[in-house]
Amino acid sequence: MNSDTAYTYFEKSGICAGMRGAFTPEVALETTRALMEEGINVFEFTMNSEQPIAAMRAVKAEFGDDACVGMGTVLSVETAQRVLDATADFIVSPAFQPDVVQTVLAADVLVAPGVTTPSEAVAAWDMGVKLLKLFPIGALGIEYFKAIFGPLNHMRFMCNGAMNDTNARQFIEAGAVACGMGSWLTGDGTWPPSRVRSRAFVLSNAVELARTGRAPRLEA
Repeated sequence: MNSDTAYTYFEKSGICAGMRGAFTPEVALETTRALMEEGINVFEFTMNSEQPIAAMRAVKAEFGDDACVGMGTVLSVETAQRVLDATADFIVSPAFQPDVVQTVLAADVLVAPGVTTPSEAVAAWDMGVKLLKLFPIGALGIEYFKAIFGPLNHMRFMCNGAMNDTNARQFIEAGAVACGMGSWLTGDGTWPPSRVRSRAFVLSNAVELARTGRAPRLEA
């Protein structure tokens, strides 16, 4: 999957479901099936989790082009190359590291480096990044996002960090392409699929309402 194709998944979904913790391949498949039932099909595993590359590969094998499956917490060129070799559809990082960004861009894979300041955002965008991960924006708040997005509204942002259904709706209403959702949505790998699906239902409705103004579905 090239970078343009991966970006369209983020743009259409509005949600990137992150999985950090005890997400073995078996748990990852249970979790992603629950999310898919609620229309969420962008999945980010993380390198500081249990068996992340094996979990990513299992989900890619299960869903094929019905899902966009990548890796987060990629903090070095060496790790980026390992993940690229494992055919990740995208790579995400909490930090902006130009050497990592360049490695991923050279492979025509979507990379979303973490930025917090306007200077970092401009530097990453000028390298050719298509999607900036604004992190940890949930903790900083909606007014901080609005202040950055105002002069930089030609850029595309995914909002991450301390996210829930309420602030995800706010960020998308304010112009974010997508929100990266971690523990609020997927837990730590110990949640039953029913709980994940319930959270996904609430979140999907919040995103739909933010985008269209239509009333959410009444039941899962």
